[in-house]
Amino acid sequence: MTAATRSFGRRAAPARAGVTRRALVGAAWTLAWMAAWACGLAVFASRAHAAPLTLAVSPGPVSLSIYVAQARGLFRDEGLDLVLRACASGRECYTWLADGQVDVATAAELQVAAGAATRHDLAIVATISASSYQIKLVARRSAQIMEAPQVRGKRIGTVPGSSAQYFLDNWLVFNDIQPGAVRLVGLPPDRLVPALEARDVDAVVIWEPLAALAAQALGGDAITFASPRVYTQHFNLVSSRPTIARRDADIERLLRALVKAQRIIEDEPAAAHALLAERLHLTPALAATVMAGQDYRVRLDQSLVTTMQGQARWAARAGGGGAAVDVLRSIDPAPLQRVDAAAVGLVR
Repeated sequence: MTAATRSFGRRAAPARAGVTRRALVGAAWTLAWMAAWACGLAVFASRAHAAPLTLAVSPGPVSLSIYVAQARGLFRDEGLDLVLRACASGRECYTWLADGQVDVATAAELQVAAGAATRHDLAIVATISASSYQIKLVARRSAQIMEAPQVRGKRIGTVPGSSAQYFLDNWLVFNDIQPGAVRLVGLPPDRLVPALEARDVDAVVIWEPLAALAAQALGGDAITFASPRVYTQHFNLVSSRPTIARRDADIERLLRALVKAQRIIEDEPAAAHALLAERLHLTPALAATVMAGQDYRVRLDQSLVTTMQGQARWAARAGGGGAAVDVLRSIDPAPLQRVDAAAVGLVR
């Protein structure tokens, strides 16, 4: 071996070491990149296969912000995969939630207050509409009902155990009439207007838009009693505490979309009237009527608590119980506080 060969050989060893180091570094970067890519694919796949959030929606002006958010693509803009399921009433929506059929339900506060003694796992996360004109008594003049005292002894149809019955009991007491002085006829929501038209009942107590449709069906024979001093209904988003904890990001996306919808309703009332008319198959004039008095601010305030306290006592009396219920346990303000802290006005 010549000196040149020996010299080349001696220099060749460091060269192979340098190549090896570069190869190892390159391999390490390749592995790191592949790992990151695999992780990204896993995250994407988990999101792609995550079940959509299911929301049970009761029809009516109370659900307008949901209609607006869906029509304007606000849920999609927030990155929320949402499935809406239509139910006949807030009571049915609440039942679906309690049975685990949906993730979130729309319901009046009465359902939550009445169930507070046994369903500690269900909680209101936000009020999405409130109105003192949502529920009305519609009677037939031909049944000799022109004034409140004349309902004594009459057949009054309503949905048992609902906010409509709660309104009726309070309306009767407000007018110095004992609830037992009327003949209560329990019917599902879709049977009330036909029963009034068929003279199977003398009056009905029901929420909008059914109250307006009942008056429209009777024409000149209708008389409507709206009593804002009797009851302000809070219509809410309700979910289970495990769902609120597990899907907190989706709950917040839902709330942000509805806050945006609230602003659209405020800024574009004519468009909101038109959308409500379309969704509920009403004339624009009737849609404007049933929207009157609705407050679509997304919030949680003390009036909700006060109303629920009275309802819990009412439900306890109706069920023969008397145990005190802490309704604050049935409200979870944390998601709304993270979205809009100024919208939470609860006193704890």
